[in-house]
Amino acid sequence: MKASLVYRITAVLLLLFAAGHTFGFNQVDPKWGVDNVVTSMASQKFEISGFQRTFWDFYLAAGYMVSVFYVFAAILAWQLGSLPRETLARMGLTTWSFAIAFAAVVELAWTHLFLIPIIFSMVITLCLIAGAWLSTREPPARNRRSK
Repeated sequence: MKASLVYRITAVLLLLFAAGHTFGFNQVDPKWGVDNVVTSMASQKFEISGFQRTFWDFYLAAGYMVSVFYVFAAILAWQLGSLPRETLARMGLTTWSFAIAFAAVVELAWTHLFLIPIIFSMVITLCLIAGAWLSTREPPARNRRSK
């Protein structure tokens, strides 16, 4: 399998993860019994740096920011999949940093979240590791002319 294909698959997974996160992170199931907490978070306003905010505002902002970064990560993965092999092979710091960052996401998901984000982040991390590894293992282009 080529690194370019792995990065394209990763991009699609990241977009699915972003969509699921965007539409799901602020859903509250009545079975959880947290209605009073959520109501309090959404209704208790306070002033911060000249703005009236609630903790629910902070929660929403943090959640949407995560979604924005998942979309950015998808764009980055797609771009990595578009690069020539030679260029991708020289981007080891970027490709391995990307994989390590998502390994940290796995740890956070494992510690604080539930099965769906754990699985998505694990699969994405494995794809990013495979992409980084394959991009350094692919053979250089043949018959390059030197000037």
